[in-house]
Amino acid sequence: MNRTLDAIGVGLRRGWTEFLLSLRSPQDQGFYLFVAIGTLTFLWFNRDNEVGEGLMLPTVAMPSILGGLIAFGVVIGPAYALAMEREDGTLLRLKAAPRGIVGYISGQLLFQMASVLPLLAVVLIPSAVLFDGLFHGGWTGVLTAVWVLVLGMLAMLPLGIIIGSLVPNAQKVGTWGMLPVVVLAMISGVFYPVQELWGWVQGVAQAFPMYWIALGMRSAFLPDAAAAGEIGGSWRTGLTVVVLVAWAVVSSVAATYVVRRMARRQSGSQVEAARDAAVQWVR
Repeated sequence: MNRTLDAIGVGLRRGWTEFLLSLRSPQDQGFYLFVAIGTLTFLWFNRDNEVGEGLMLPTVAMPSILGGLIAFGVVIGPAYALAMEREDGTLLRLKAAPRGIVGYISGQLLFQMASVLPLLAVVLIPSAVLFDGLFHGGWTGVLTAVWVLVLGMLAMLPLGIIIGSLVPNAQKVGTWGMLPVVVLAMISGVFYPVQELWGWVQGVAQAFPMYWIALGMRSAFLPDAAAAGEIGGSWRTGLTVVVLVAWAVVSSVAATYVVRRMARRQSGSQVEAARDAAVQWVR
């Protein structure tokens, strides 16, 4: 138990250090700026557009924007990171350390979750200043958005780690990771009302955490009257908590198992072959 706790502590410190370094990275800073400018420009030019029942477009669009950032940020990000660190030999070195894989996963969880926060902040904070009535629920809506974001990231992030463990190489993350996430987002109410889809598609969507993240974000931003248009005619807050917590627990256990299994099969020759394949792909 002490070794496991020590490994988790080392992993968390490593993840926090990587996050601090990423904040100083010009590339990451440029990405945050690009997302903020693009999102705020879109919302500003549509700030006076009314989208039914007195709701303005920024209020209606914000849940989808934040849900999309969570879906892609905490799934595709760790998938790429794990696939690349498997190819460069990082996981092979960690395998030799006591509880190295446990430490690696805990560090990745902290780093990837923390990395999404600046992205959400550069979108949400200026939007709250620029657009009136963004949170119809006041501070209750703000608190709802916070716990949905935290549980949503805990539920989704291990899925990215699993994808990164299963893909044959980093170049396949776009196909094996991006495509399923896009499809899932389309049927989960992130970009399109799930209520307008076929019944069986609605059932499939509710089996995954992305639907509940989108539902929770809508409950944070939209007035209570808007819940009448949801499946079941309510926000189903209690069920949202249960589903996201269940997914967080199950996916974390599954991610640990999959990474350990993948690491046991890693060898120096596989790392060398992966490096050679990456060089050939770049050429």
